[in-house]
Amino acid sequence: MPAILLRFKAQSAKLVPLLPLIGFGVSLLWSYLLQPQSFEVMWKGRTFQLFFVWLIGLELVLGWENLQNNKLCNRLSIRSLLFAVSLLLPTVFVIILNYAGGNAFLSNLFQQNGVFWWNDMSIAIEYLVFAGLFSLTVLLSSGTKGLIGFSVPIFFLAIVGAIFVIDSVYPYDQFTPFQIIVPTTTILAANTLTLMGYDTALDLSHGNLPQLTVIDPANPLKTATFAIAWPCAGIESLLIFTVTILLFLKRMPISWKAKAGYFAIGAGVTYFINVLRIVSIYLVALGGGDVNFFHSTYGPLYAIPWIVSYPLVILVTQGLWHRFTNKKKKESAKDSKSNLPQPEGIPN
Repeated sequence: MPAILLRFKAQSAKLVPLLPLIGFGVSLLWSYLLQPQSFEVMWKGRTFQLFFVWLIGLELVLGWENLQNNKLCNRLSIRSLLFAVSLLLPTVFVIILNYAGGNAFLSNLFQQNGVFWWNDMSIAIEYLVFAGLFSLTVLLSSGTKGLIGFSVPIFFLAIVGAIFVIDSVYPYDQFTPFQIIVPTTTILAANTLTLMGYDTALDLSHGNLPQLTVIDPANPLKTATFAIAWPCAGIESLLIFTVTILLFLKRMPISWKAKAGYFAIGAGVTYFINVLRIVSIYLVALGGGDVNFFHSTYGPLYAIPWIVSYPLVILVTQGLWHRFTNKKKKESAKDSKSNLPQPEGIPN
């Protein structure tokens, strides 16, 4: 029996890397039971948290062997107790927000301080707090190596929270650094719509907030006019892509030229997806659809699946490239061996 217990203890220790994900999953499930509709909305919603879980799963698969070397050898140590408490903190935070007046307190606080979208700050703070609490549990269980290993999902969640805060405090085009490339993106979207047969009129006289009008030539009464700010142009997806992929490529054992190539290709695809995002907004409007629903739900969904799957694309292409180069090396070695002069026979 003692041998079985010792074996169970040794095997259970290997499951420690899963516990931060489980602790976060409980709070996520609780939030879903309270507000299931919030998981159907990406912009100022909780759908990004589902991609955060996906990234954690990806990191667990890629770094499972390294993450099993946790620092919780003694169950009764102070570190182990702190780790157990940290697993409960995300759920405690959800309880405080929803049952102890946390949401109302944050809304009143930011409203009194003149935040434009004060009612959106609670969800933004939730993202930032979850990123901090997940970092704490990983740090307690696996140390700085584990923190580095999970840096991509942690930064992903933190960046989303920071973007939500910026949009709430500086709405529309007030945050100039994000608005700089929007006119160029809008021009490309207008050109794309023109190629599709629509009439377009672009007004750039409003500073960094371009206004695009699209008319259906088959029915001139069908028009759509919007002033385009950076959330509509998908700037947040470019920021998320940059942070996520740079952190991922930093850990890849490949040359800097290959890293630059992967980043450039991924950034180009992400930017083009943002152009299509604006095009789709106008197509929805001209078709009589709910633009606000599309903007909050499907618009952000355009780029995020590409961003979170791009690391897998890199891994697959690297695997294929290594297989191709190894095959070439074997063929080259075989050809070199066959071209060597054969030893002459020994005379009788």
